Amino acid sequence: MSDATPADFKGTARLFPLPNLVLFPQVVQGLHVFEPRYRQLAADALATDQLITLVLLKPGWEDQYDAAPAVEPVACLGRVTWHEKLADGRYNLRLRGLARVRIVEEFPTDRPYRTARVELVPDLAPADLGELKALRRSLAEAVLPRFEDGPARRQLQELFDGEMALGQVCDVLAYALPLPLELKQSLLAEAHAGRRAAALADALHASAARADRPFPPSFSAN
Repeated sequence: MSDATPADFKGTARLFPLPNLVLFPQVVQGLHVFEPRYRQLAADALATDQLITLVLLKPGWEDQYDAAPAVEPVACLGRVTWHEKLADGRYNLRLRGLARVRIVEEFPTDRPYRTARVELVPDLAPADLGELKALRRSLAEAVLPRFEDGPARRQLQELFDGEMALGQVCDVLAYALPLPLELKQSLLAEAHAGRRAAALADALHASAARADRPFPPSFSAN
């Protein structure tokens, strides 16, 4: 279990499906909540454990959006760290990713939003220190050359030089870099930090090889 995950978490998740956002552990995402069902979700979370699970809608969700369109099986459990309720009932939230979760099954509820039983997905990593260093170096070599000298590159260099675990570094990069949505979801679904780092480095190298211009030099919102 993640150190940030509440010890009393029982595996029941309030699902907040979105079509264009993948949340990762260790990052903070702002949300504007305006649909009535998700206003209720926010109110319930704020009144209890502050936990909301963001999950990506699968392609083709448009025709069933008001019902229960299919969602990806791996999502991110998050905790509300700040909130603001507006006069008309809408909410502004900041949600910090805590842990990967796998949706086991959805079940009926009297709430207007979707609820599911989930299981925490622990982050795995290679045991060999040399392999970890090599993966970290390979990832840095895939990222850093695509940024000109400046605040963004220095921030990235500090990330690679710091004490943050490899899996967490991968999650921060996967969230912040302008990657295709399907790649972000596949990186969220990969629980092994070594495979996640290798997949991210390979994708960045392939993107650079195909591009006719430098890799975008700034972070994206997601």
